[in-house]
Amino acid sequence: MLGFRTKNTFAVWITGLPASGKSTIAAELRTQLAARGVEVAVLESDELRKIFTPRPHYDPEERDALYRKMVYAGALLTRHGVPVIFDATANRRAYRDRARQEIPKFLEVYVECPLETCVARDPKGIYRRAREGAAATVPGLQAEYEAPEKPGVVLHGDRDTPEDGARKIIAKLTELNYV
Repeated sequence: MLGFRTKNTFAVWITGLPASGKSTIAAELRTQLAARGVEVAVLESDELRKIFTPRPHYDPEERDALYRKMVYAGALLTRHGVPVIFDATANRRAYRDRARQEIPKFLEVYVECPLETCVARDPKGIYRRAREGAAATVPGLQAEYEAPEKPGVVLHGDRDTPEDGARKIIAKLTELNYV
C-alpha cells in the first residue's frame, strides 16, 4: 500500500462480556504503551455507538453496521500509522474476524470472566436493565457471545489486575514484533 505507514502500526481487539473489564484494561494498555512512546487511538464501542447509531436498538443488523464502521475506522487509522485498541464486546466472531482480515498486524485479546462476576459489577446497569425487561439483547444473557477460538492473549477479568493484563498484552505485542 503505497503512501501508507504500516510498519509500526497494529490493532488490539479487547473482547469479552459486558463488565468483564475490557475498558479498564484498554485504558491501562493505552497508559503503558504511551509510557513506551507508543500513542494509540482507542475505539470504544459505547462512544462510537453515540455517533454511528445515536438511538440504538442493539439488534443484529445494527450491531453488524456498528462493527463494520468500527473496523473501517480502525483499518484506516492503522494504514495511516496510528495503532488502535478496539474496546468492544463484539459478541460475534465475525465482527472480530473482519478486523483480522482488514488489519495485517492484529491481536485478539479475550477477557474471560464469569457471567456472575460481570452481573455483580454491572457499572453501566446493562444487566439490571435486562432483568427489568428494558434490554433484550445483552450478550451473555439474551444474545449469544461467541468467545474467540484462538485468542492471542487470554486474560481473566475476575483475577488479573488491569496492570498485569496490559503487561501481558504488551509482552505478546513485543513477541509478535508489533512494538
